[in-house]
Amino acid sequence: MSVTSPVTPQAYIKHHLENLQIGSGFWTLNLDSLFFSILLGVIFLWIFHHVAKKATSGVPGKLQCAVEMLIEFINNTVKDMYSGTSRLIAPLALTVFVWVFLMNLMDLIPVDFLPYAAQSLGIPHLRVVPSADVSITISMSLGVFFLIIIYSIKYKGLKGFVKEYTLHPFNHWAFAPINFILEMVGLLAKPVSLGLRLFGNMYAGELIFILIAALIPWWFQWVLSLPWAIFHILIITLQAFIFMVLTVVYLSMASATEEDH
Repeated sequence: MSVTSPVTPQAYIKHHLENLQIGSGFWTLNLDSLFFSILLGVIFLWIFHHVAKKATSGVPGKLQCAVEMLIEFINNTVKDMYSGTSRLIAPLALTVFVWVFLMNLMDLIPVDFLPYAAQSLGIPHLRVVPSADVSITISMSLGVFFLIIIYSIKYKGLKGFVKEYTLHPFNHWAFAPINFILEMVGLLAKPVSLGLRLFGNMYAGELIFILIAALIPWWFQWVLSLPWAIFHILIITLQAFIFMVLTVVYLSMASATEEDH
């Protein structure tokens, strides 16, 4: 497509909801989602590395103060929710929150700005909100899913892990198949709900911005887009916080033993 807008609103919306892809079928890769998620992860690491390297014990700068407040907030939140002693949880929670927040924040960039700039370079499609791509959110939730399995085996042992999924809720060997099915449904529902919740909220926000840009004259768009953008700041922060909280809660449940109950 050219740098000019598609002729109809339907074509405009369809164009903005298409990813830059490579491959086919199951092995299709959304290159734009991968690029922006990795780029934002690198930006996150660079900012925190820069602050840690330049940190001073005197009067901190604005950026150092913001990072310290964020770290303290995440650390206190994890202490209130996680009953174990793992030193991985707080850094993981910080990484999840900041990374998801930065991905969500891309939704506030004007919908035509980066896609049209990419078209001028010969790139036909570009979606800039990685968290509005279900493949990204499900991939992140699958990472949490594998951590749940690892923490369950680590703290309960392989025997305790098997018992948890075969002797609950009915504590009798004859009900082991039924227990296994019930527990597996609950286990698999965690990553699915975690990924789809973030995707659904961010996709809806992205779609609203696109609808405003497609159906309303440009000189009147700010009347709706500005209030929605201000409200959307709360949404993108809340969604990052919810993703982080559920990650910590699921890992806390996985590491809890019978002695903790």
